[in-house]
Amino acid sequence: RFCLPLMLASLPTMAAGEEIPAALQESWGDFWLFRFFINAAGYASIVVPGFLLIQYFKRRNYLETGRGICFPVIKSCVFGSEVKSLHQEDGSLPPRAEPTESSTARQVFKLVFCAAGLQASYLTWGVLQERVMTRTYGATETDPGEKFKDSQFLVFMNRILAFTVAGLYCALTKQPRHGAPMYKYSFASLSNILSSWCQYEALKYVSFPTQVLAKASKVIPVMMMGKLVSRKSYEYWEYLTAALISVGVSMFLLSSAPNRHMSTVTTFSGIVLLAGYIIFDSFTSNWQDALFTYKMSPVQMMFGVNVFSCLFTVGSLLEQGALLESVRFMARHSEFMAHAVLLSVCSACGQLFIFYTINQFGAAVFTIIMTLRQAFAILLSCLIYGHTVTVMGGLGVAVVFMALFLRVYARSRMKKRSKKLPPGDTPIQKV
Repeated sequence: RFCLPLMLASLPTMAAGEEIPAALQESWGDFWLFRFFINAAGYASIVVPGFLLIQYFKRRNYLETGRGICFPVIKSCVFGSEVKSLHQEDGSLPPRAEPTESSTARQVFKLVFCAAGLQASYLTWGVLQERVMTRTYGATETDPGEKFKDSQFLVFMNRILAFTVAGLYCALTKQPRHGAPMYKYSFASLSNILSSWCQYEALKYVSFPTQVLAKASKVIPVMMMGKLVSRKSYEYWEYLTAALISVGVSMFLLSSAPNRHMSTVTTFSGIVLLAGYIIFDSFTSNWQDALFTYKMSPVQMMFGVNVFSCLFTVGSLLEQGALLESVRFMARHSEFMAHAVLLSVCSACGQLFIFYTINQFGAAVFTIIMTLRQAFAILLSCLIYGHTVTVMGGLGVAVVFMALFLRVYARSRMKKRSKKLPPGDTPIQKV
């Protein structure tokens, strides 16, 4: 493993001729910030050589001078094969077919199918996520059991299955000709890995309902990232709903704080990890939004991002020796193996349901379904794992979901109004 921080911290002890206690090593290994930097070092060992290679090929003007069997691969990875589309819509989902009167029953069936698929995939995923990260495996009357600690292995499991599903889908269905340089997916991939890791780690310090509300509040950093990355502008109602979400989340967190049996340090760690999740996830969505200026389908985006996600996570796990440890844990506890596989299946299927739902019914219907899913997830977590919510906390949850539904309603009204405007008076596109 990478032990540089531990070695630096232990230099005085080593100089005195003393050995590092095993308990100290274990405490360092369990500290989330230490594991974060260890994982980041593993990713850097892949990113830095890759960056140097890309710069080398660009400086050599490889498109003009390159030859040989590796030329198509290097061209696809570093330069791409097409220029950007002038309109972002050209690279996103194909035009959505409007339902007709003769196919109303079929549209209703599709809507129920999409809603059921999304709810089943992500509700199961949420329940299993909390089970894996907060409960022990192999507990008996004499043995308390052991917890699974390596969140990065769960991220790897999710990404390897998503990569396989997206690759098979692209191979079996007709897709647009891919033109984006492959290395550009690595930015979204890296931020996606880090956001997922923070999400898993946060469950060790905060409750699942708190995490769900934190996800709902990511509207605010997404807007901030949109201004920084994509130079987007926003309407007044977007700022209003963002403020309401902040108020609701604050009410829930303040009402829950006195009833927690956790230390201030533990609570602070959970908040920092949730903030990291929101920041990384906000960058991921905005970077993917920018990548759609190339002609590609969402499944191609899913494939490209997961290619690099698998590369980063498996490289880091192998360098740390954590891959074999996780496999041994899986061999010791068959229940954990079932949970990890089901987590990955729910994550991959959920992504496909997302693409299909937006394609068939649009982003507004999808947002409503996913907002309801968040509410159901909080309810399920409270019922299964015994989380308590005070009256003030319940009001905070109500304020958050009221703001989310208000946001969906306002956005749909804006779209209808923009369709009625003359072609020259179309307002600036919003997110």
